[in-house]
Amino acid sequence: MISVVIPTLNAAAGLPRCFDSLLEAAMRGLVREVIVADGGSADETLMLAEAAGAHVVSASRCRGHLMEKGAEIARGDWILFLRPDTALETGWEDEASAFVERSSLDNPRAAAFRFAIDDFEARSRRLESMMALRCWLGGPPSGDQGLLIPRRLYNKLGGFNRLESMEDIDFARRLGRKRVVMLRSRAITRAERFQPRGRIHELSHNLGMLVLCALRVPTPLLERIYG
Repeated sequence: MISVVIPTLNAAAGLPRCFDSLLEAAMRGLVREVIVADGGSADETLMLAEAAGAHVVSASRCRGHLMEKGAEIARGDWILFLRPDTALETGWEDEASAFVERSSLDNPRAAAFRFAIDDFEARSRRLESMMALRCWLGGPPSGDQGLLIPRRLYNKLGGFNRLESMEDIDFARRLGRKRVVMLRSRAITRAERFQPRGRIHELSHNLGMLVLCALRVPTPLLERIYG
């Protein structure tokens, strides 16, 4: 039913945790395949993917191209795009299954998860609150929140563009906020993912993103600013 697409580039540190969060859904038959679209990893990413039984496909380092390449070979009626530093919390499969079953052919919609970070720092809670506010105010969900989308809707929108960054925002803007359901389950990202830039940078990033998206600033300009 669901094909999971994970874009990777030297992602060995987070990949086992990401795979583990998919195990129950795979055992229940909800997740039928996991596709790792790799941009030329030099660490143990490919070894981990092969050991987990994932289908590995290669593409350029451009994350938008990786997402596109993975989706091209996906066989499921639904595609779940998930980043390698992100793990879905226990029980997500129940909510996702219910969402898929309720999905309307006449009004197809996608779903994203609640953003969370896997540490106990107050700065992380502030970033989580900012992301929740961004989504509540109609801003596009981040790629860190995952995206579960019916293939026909993905194809209708033309898929991901080959952007080095901001491919998630670009696609979310074409999708439109009214076609995205926010699930209660959390997509939990490794805290190490934010260490190079820091939580304060991420807070200002999200606030600026919300303002610029509200002003309908074109995606190429957003990529120049934040890429």
